[in-house]
Amino acid sequence: MTSPIDRLLSIMSRLRDPQRGCPWDVQQSFETIAPYTIEESYEVADAIERKDMGALRDELGDLLFQVVFHAQMAKEQGAFDFDAVATAICDKMERRHPHVFGDATIETAEAQTIAWEEQKRRERAAKHASILADVPVGLPALTRANKLGKRAAQVGFEWPDVTGALDKVGEELRELRHEIAAGQHDRAAIADELGDVLFCVVNVCRYLKVDPEEALRATNGKFERRFGYVEKRLKEQGRSPDQATLEEMDRLWDEVKAQERRRGLDPGKSGS
Repeated sequence: MTSPIDRLLSIMSRLRDPQRGCPWDVQQSFETIAPYTIEESYEVADAIERKDMGALRDELGDLLFQVVFHAQMAKEQGAFDFDAVATAICDKMERRHPHVFGDATIETAEAQTIAWEEQKRRERAAKHASILADVPVGLPALTRANKLGKRAAQVGFEWPDVTGALDKVGEELRELRHEIAAGQHDRAAIADELGDVLFCVVNVCRYLKVDPEEALRATNGKFERRFGYVEKRLKEQGRSPDQATLEEMDRLWDEVKAQERRRGLDPGKSGS
């Protein structure tokens, strides 16, 4: 009996067949498929966020198909195949879990995280690679900034505590204000300063053990929820947001904030 993964590999091979396959699949390359791979990863995260197990099963299947698609294209080029991909990750997992597959002893998740990073550091050193090597450029910018900061911290390039990181945010904000106040409207300079502010905020997240992507995702959801309330209340009055003043919308925003706090939806006591 054919296993599901063998069936999937066979389907992928048929889709890429130059004579009998699908014209769209045949035309694709690593570069054209990469955006779909990223999109499917986000859809997996979305299903997890919604706690929808049925959707998670389907999205994981879509993500697996992306892996199979890339492996098939690599096989066609004589680079590697799906078995090589699976073998490589098996070897890596065994190598990086000596406490499970060897004689080492690691008793906590935190200790394992440290050991994992140390193993990666040794692997990079063996290749004479930079401490920042293999942090993927294609990651979301906030996630990549977080990883870059963590890597630099491994060799002591960080403040002693979160106060230094917070002070740096203040310093970068002052530089941004200066650039704006200069009145030159130098968009490149302003974008550069904004990037510095964002990078420093990510460093604060790292010190406080807050994932910046998760934090911003939660705030995005909060904004959508609250603005939806503003739209709903205005609709009850026969109006739309573009027919209301900023002051009116602010009052409705404060109204929904107060309601959320009473219901325990907003842990904050002040701010946005």
